[in-house]
Amino acid sequence: MRGDLLGVRIPSIMKISRRFAFIISVLAGVSLPLFPARAQEKPASPRRYIAYVGTYTAKTKSKGIYAYMFDARTGKLGSPSVAAESVDPSFLVLHPNGKYLYAVNEIENFKGEKSGAVSAYSIDRKTGKLTLLNQVSSRGLDPCHLSLDKTGNYVLVANYTSGTVTVFPVKSDGKLGNYTGFEQYSGSGPNQARQEGPHAHWIETAPDNRFLITADLGSDRIRVSRFHVPDGAFSPNQPDTDVSSKPGAGPRHAVFSPSGKFFYVTSELNSTVAAYSYDAEAGKLTEMQIASTLPKDFAGSNDTAEIAVHPSGKFLYVSNRGRDSIAVFAVNAATGTLTPLADIATNGKTPRHFAIDPTGRFLLVENQESNSIVTFRINLSTGGLTLTGQTVEVPSPVDITFLSNE
Repeated sequence: MRGDLLGVRIPSIMKISRRFAFIISVLAGVSLPLFPARAQEKPASPRRYIAYVGTYTAKTKSKGIYAYMFDARTGKLGSPSVAAESVDPSFLVLHPNGKYLYAVNEIENFKGEKSGAVSAYSIDRKTGKLTLLNQVSSRGLDPCHLSLDKTGNYVLVANYTSGTVTVFPVKSDGKLGNYTGFEQYSGSGPNQARQEGPHAHWIETAPDNRFLITADLGSDRIRVSRFHVPDGAFSPNQPDTDVSSKPGAGPRHAVFSPSGKFFYVTSELNSTVAAYSYDAEAGKLTEMQIASTLPKDFAGSNDTAEIAVHPSGKFLYVSNRGRDSIAVFAVNAATGTLTPLADIATNGKTPRHFAIDPTGRFLLVENQESNSIVTFRINLSTGGLTLTGQTVEVPSPVDITFLSNE
């Protein structure tokens, strides 16, 4: 029997050196794994990424979108290169296939039209360079945020100054097609300097892709629409599930918890974060808590900017501009409520955005007015942030996103 070749049973072959195990298995006509332990291991996480940085070019030294190599083991960013020259490419999003990148051009005049633009790029994975595929009108002034729906077939755009939102289809070659959805919002808020009209500031689909959600800073509303796949249109939710923030709050950016059960909104004008429970079937948000992002003794002016939940779901982070810090909260896994943990200085001025790297071990802050990106190590047990000593210069950084380079 093959199981008793040379008097040695196959289960005991693994005790022999790999060379002799291989010889015996060949003679026996049996195929044995030489590295059985590795066959059981999960694939290693990528260690190298391309970090793309969106910037403001108006009245700055920036030339457009920059690319850095990011080492996920150390948190180090390499030397920068210009990935694509572009005008005010402030916010970026990567297609899940890794072939395309999309950017808003936060401008008010595109080819003679009173509108901003959206740019589509192909990616050279070897060099990080971007090649422009096409540009389309964003159908509104100053587009400031964009995202992809969960299928990767549509790009969603929020136009700040006009208070409009637009949906564009992604063609098979990565180019953007003619818009499939559009809405002009209305309304205002009590802050006449900032809320004289609607200002769409953030847009994404819900985790199941059934609803499109927008943060409207100008009218103090979180707007919920039905998102229609495969045509890329959207319509008011029935019954209406829009929610109002506290008057003058100015909802800016938002994020779902990894579980999809909770939704968090940071309001720029009153420096708060609101926690909601989320009914996925109805697209309904129910407010649970509002927490300040500032220490009780802080008396200066401040605007919040970015918000993110750690991939573990245990911690939430919000950036403060003015205080120039990252507010850290613990997230109750059962209830979704928040407990303040820390207030960490960003070592720079005006942290307009920050991003948690794909491994969940580092948080990178873009200090817009200091022209710097500062890297912090995340304590996975406490959520705390510690400076790594890694800081790179980039003119007027606004957004950062990561693409695996392995």
